Amino acid sequence: MNSDLLEKTVPPSKSGPTCFRVAIVGNPNSGKTSLFNALTGLKHKIGNFPGVTVERISGMIASPDKVAYELIDLPGLYSLMPRSLDERIAVEVLTGSADLEPRPDLIIVVADATNLQRSLYLFTQVADLGYPIILALNMMDLVEKQGYRINIDGLARRLDVPIVPVIAKNKKGIQELKQAVFSMDHTLQEARGTSFDDSESLELSQICLPLMHWLRQHGIKSEAGAFAEALRIVSEPEIAEKWKQRGDGDALQHLVEQVRTKFSERGIPYRQAEVRYRYSAIDQICAQNVLQERKGQRTDVSEKIDSVLTHRVFGPLIMVLILATIFQSIYVWASVPMDAIEGLIAWLGDQATAFMPPGALRELIVDGVIAGVGAVLIFLPQIVFLFFFLAILEDTGYLARVAFIMDRFLAKVGLSGRSVVPLLSSFACAIPGIMAARTIQNNKDRLITILVAPFMSCSARLPVYTLMIGAFFPDIWFGGIFYLPGLILLSMYLLGVIVAVISATILQKWVVQGRSTNFIMELPIYRAPVWHFVFVRVYDAARLFVANAGKIILAISIILWFLASYPKKQTDTVATTPGGAEQVENSASKAVGKVDSQIRQSYAGQLGRVIEPVIEPLGFDWKIGIGLITSFAAREVIISTMATIYNVEDADETSIDLRTAIKKDVYADTGKPVFTPLVALSLMVFFVLACQCMSTLAIVRKETGSWKWPIAMFVYMFILAYVASFAVFQVGSLLGFA
Repeated sequence: MNSDLLEKTVPPSKSGPTCFRVAIVGNPNSGKTSLFNALTGLKHKIGNFPGVTVERISGMIASPDKVAYELIDLPGLYSLMPRSLDERIAVEVLTGSADLEPRPDLIIVVADATNLQRSLYLFTQVADLGYPIILALNMMDLVEKQGYRINIDGLARRLDVPIVPVIAKNKKGIQELKQAVFSMDHTLQEARGTSFDDSESLELSQICLPLMHWLRQHGIKSEAGAFAEALRIVSEPEIAEKWKQRGDGDALQHLVEQVRTKFSERGIPYRQAEVRYRYSAIDQICAQNVLQERKGQRTDVSEKIDSVLTHRVFGPLIMVLILATIFQSIYVWASVPMDAIEGLIAWLGDQATAFMPPGALRELIVDGVIAGVGAVLIFLPQIVFLFFFLAILEDTGYLARVAFIMDRFLAKVGLSGRSVVPLLSSFACAIPGIMAARTIQNNKDRLITILVAPFMSCSARLPVYTLMIGAFFPDIWFGGIFYLPGLILLSMYLLGVIVAVISATILQKWVVQGRSTNFIMELPIYRAPVWHFVFVRVYDAARLFVANAGKIILAISIILWFLASYPKKQTDTVATTPGGAEQVENSASKAVGKVDSQIRQSYAGQLGRVIEPVIEPLGFDWKIGIGLITSFAAREVIISTMATIYNVEDADETSIDLRTAIKKDVYADTGKPVFTPLVALSLMVFFVLACQCMSTLAIVRKETGSWKWPIAMFVYMFILAYVASFAVFQVGSLLGFA
């Protein structure tokens, strides 16, 4: 590769000036990401393509002679005609039609060897772009189990590309694939197209000759490349419009209409021209190079399993049972590491207190930094377990069945089965859930999914539920089966789901414009999960949570510490006198469990009292008001806020001291408790329905391209939360539950 082209296509990198870009493309469920992980291990980074929220996943490998290669895992796609934002970004990177980043130097096309025809459709389109290409045939073990044998050498000769058989999940063939990458000629070639000599291809090429001549006059040099592009122009009006912008649009339109007319005369729908051309040749190639040696059983096994798991009656019941088991396991299993983290943070706070002199710096470190880090890490086990189970469901192929099962129901409220994964992801965090909605092809369905995703009770709401339920609702069993705290927790999750369904119906009928489309998806065969790749996904999720949510929570904790600590009480100046520090510490230790008078006069206390008249009808006082304000950055911050207000150190949602403190708090003028079971229920309902997350609003702004929808969503959810919380508290008070 010459230095001019390298300098033009490769930005400066840590690996030096000789760094080649390798794009990995393939159909969804082809094992593309598994292959990427096998090639790069944990040495990859996750970001976004410039200007969009589509993930850009890349990793580095190096050849024995120290030449660096950046591997880019592009979003999965079925063809170069994008149907979703993810697919559009992949196509734009491949075609160089947007300034997202320079074109790749080499393409690895990952093909599902068990579904070779469909994979070769994408391969032939990519081949027309003129890149050096390696075809990686994945899942070769499943091909053998199904009783087939692929003639690798014959297929490689016919397609004129190197082919490497691999089994990504077992890392078989990975070294051979790396060697093929290191050995390739990385000079970007002129698009040569894919030459087919079957009768239908020859007939179509004769019809397209005038259009091919026009294309060769306007930049395409090879005949095969001109033929492939002519079919795309005839089949897809969007492609034709792009060519018209290059000039001589009237002549092009005339030629396109002429070709379409000739297709119609021969009974060929022009929109199917490219599909027929490619599959006609692909079927012939596969017939020559794919042999069935015996009858396989793998597909039959998947079909038998699906007869139960996707059954109209048993399928939904099994799905609910599986999901309920997963969520129950998350809460039970996560408690052990959460307790360990809580103990570690408490120990660090004690060590800092013991070794640092009293003063503002120690308060900042102990109450701001260490407490803030603890507020981040305490939720990490729940995030890890949630993504662990989601990765298993996806790896086994069951997550696709969940989408299929839910489609019948979701279609009635204006959504489709594609909304299931974004909505399920939102139970962990609305941000990845909203980002996952970009795979939804229909813009109307995608927008509705984005707007209702925040109603799913994310993991940040769970600490609020845990604190309130643990403090105010007794451990009562009904009939030895139903557990009161568990039922209340379940009701909070169900409330969010029910409101999301109602909101989606309203949005679909009266707010969001556009047409919904039918849901078509592929059900992959069942496979055993690949544990290495499961743990890679969990690692990525945990790392992103700590890096993203952690920054917000830590920053808010430090800001909250300042707002709650200043201006200082007059009596605090005694700490600067001999023996004064001990007096302050002794008085503080006696005040644990009571509202610190410092909070009352602090900036935070002043702000809370300003909004108290607005939230009083909900049963909330100024202290809860402070929590509502700080939780706008991250909902779980309300726990550390309450701990600061009630002078409870190292507290999380399971803290006995914090639960005791809020239960003992009373109004100074009436002596009535500030928190009651009714207030706790009202607060939980408010958290279920309100959009208290500025990061969610920011991601909605990015995904929709406008502030219109995030602002409308915030206002709607706030009004809904206020009205529902008001109704709970006022009706409960009238019934005597106050």
